[in-house]
Amino acid sequence: MSQTRMLVAPGASHKNEAPARSKRTRRFFEGWTFVGPATLIVVGLTVFPAVWAFVLSLQEWDGFSEPTFLGGDNYARLVGDPEFLDSVMHTLFYTALFVPSSVLAGLFLAVALNRRIRFIGIYRTAIFVPFVASAAATGILTTYLFSPQFGVVNNVLRVIGLPQQRWLEDPSQAMVVLAIMSLWGQAAFTTVIYLAALQDIPSDLVEAARIDGANRWQTFWRVVFPQLAPVTVFVTIWQMIEAIKLFDLVFTTTKGGPLDATKTIVYFVWERAFKGLEFGYGSASAYVLFALTLLITLAVVVYSRRGDKEAF
Repeated sequence: MSQTRMLVAPGASHKNEAPARSKRTRRFFEGWTFVGPATLIVVGLTVFPAVWAFVLSLQEWDGFSEPTFLGGDNYARLVGDPEFLDSVMHTLFYTALFVPSSVLAGLFLAVALNRRIRFIGIYRTAIFVPFVASAAATGILTTYLFSPQFGVVNNVLRVIGLPQQRWLEDPSQAMVVLAIMSLWGQAAFTTVIYLAALQDIPSDLVEAARIDGANRWQTFWRVVFPQLAPVTVFVTIWQMIEAIKLFDLVFTTTKGGPLDATKTIVYFVWERAFKGLEFGYGSASAYVLFALTLLITLAVVVYSRRGDKEAF
């Protein structure tokens, strides 16, 4: 190697570095030529709107007149706005109904579908079909099923001799109906995730538990369920975020009613920004929603890591 270096003429290394540098520069620009358009789209659709919304949250603007800088007044106004606080409570109530139900339903269905039975492919497909249905279709189905006058559910109650209900027209029942219909559509997601996790559990563990004398329930609770802990954390966080973002089903069924009983945070944001033309106030409430989602997610992640159930 030393003899080779001695044979190289002075200045030859600089001559070799120049083509290498130009090659790296060409590769750099070639790479950005491929990823540049996608990067611009991602930045334009995520980072720029987020920054612009934060700037709007510090202003008063109706979309037409000159914006007025308010500082943190919009955030201070949110603290004393009873309509916003009610929307927060409605969202939390819906989250408390929807998240545990969807996780437990997904686990139950996944265990039921993790068997070698005939036509299992048809059953798995049938479970997943509601997940791909649009929110508009789900909303139309909801109004048809739970209509107090001609709904299928009230007809069933009448046949079996139970009193009929007002469902979507009753402030105490409307949010429960929305949670049920959301569960019908979203339980398929948790089912698919749990089913994939169940099929990854080594069969040796289950066989060893049964050889040791454990029955089916003990095998599931002591062996299978602990293996699903990271998946449970993941689907819980995911479903929490989905619950906090609830808007489409409310928009297609109740429009926030009756008596604002189903008005969620996202519906409040939409109503303020696009119906009331209070873009600054709507942006401030959107950022409060973002902070709430971030805090809940971080709390669940920290709790899961302390319990050695990391999902991320």
